[in-house]
Amino acid sequence: MKLLFITANRIGDAVLSTGILASLLESYPTARVTIAVGPAAASLFRAVPAVEHIIVVNKLPLGLHWAGLWRATAGTRWDIVVDLRRSAIAWTLRAGKRCIIPKRAEQMHRVRLLATTIGADDNPPNPKLWADKKDESTAARLIPNGVPVLALAPAANWRGKQWDAANFSQLSERLTAKDGILAGARIAILAAAQERAQTEQVLQSVPRDRLINLVGKADLATISACLKRCQFFVGNDSGLSHMAAAAGVPTLSLFGPSRPELYAPWGNNTTWVRTIETYDELIGVPNYDHRTTGSMMNSLTVEMVEEAAIALWRRTQAAAT
Repeated sequence: MKLLFITANRIGDAVLSTGILASLLESYPTARVTIAVGPAAASLFRAVPAVEHIIVVNKLPLGLHWAGLWRATAGTRWDIVVDLRRSAIAWTLRAGKRCIIPKRAEQMHRVRLLATTIGADDNPPNPKLWADKKDESTAARLIPNGVPVLALAPAANWRGKQWDAANFSQLSERLTAKDGILAGARIAILAAAQERAQTEQVLQSVPRDRLINLVGKADLATISACLKRCQFFVGNDSGLSHMAAAAGVPTLSLFGPSRPELYAPWGNNTTWVRTIETYDELIGVPNYDHRTTGSMMNSLTVEMVEEAAIALWRRTQAAAT
């Protein structure tokens, strides 16, 4: 059978959609899948066992990218079309079944909303990451066995969501100190190549013999394999936080001007901590403009994040015994 899976441009949303894909592949083990996805997240899907084609959807003015996607898919008779973008394509293709995400419910977590597409919102499937042997081999070279690893993602897709780099440095020192939950751990810094400036201060603060610099060093499929080799993750509200959660790593995500009730990483080994101010208080300031604002994470202290990290670590360690 033929399955067309149209998912997100953004990395985080694409990761959150993977649970649906995994569930469909379990229900239809003979399915051959074509995935339409934005360029940033495309590599996440290359190791999907049933993938036949990956169509990279580069956004164009006036929505012309949809015309390109239609031309690439209109010649096939699809058994199932899953459209998580609410485009017109799902209605114009020949399809036996159409699964289209409903209009957004403001108080519903994104994973639950996505699961309504296949009627699974009462028991949403967990996001899942795939990696092939090459990804796993590269990850083993980048993060060898032995010393535990604390992964940090200090960047964010806009400045308002970015916790101060000095705070990340101080937090890593505390968590990996002799009396810390990850005593003596190595520290992996993750970010895209274009985010290096956001990570530079943290990179410089980590002792050379304990630093694993993964900034711009690999694509997301390889990074997902690297995350599976880490023991703990702390990051801003970002796609990497969702990847860490999907990899099963104990994941602590930091929130300020975004909504954890809608976008917190999903899974049993996750938690989040936010600024003292609520989302509405942060964006409700006079002359708020997300394009020009500085960090809105200043009321989130190192002590608050350390406390949340310790609580998550103890909970996940207790669950593992």
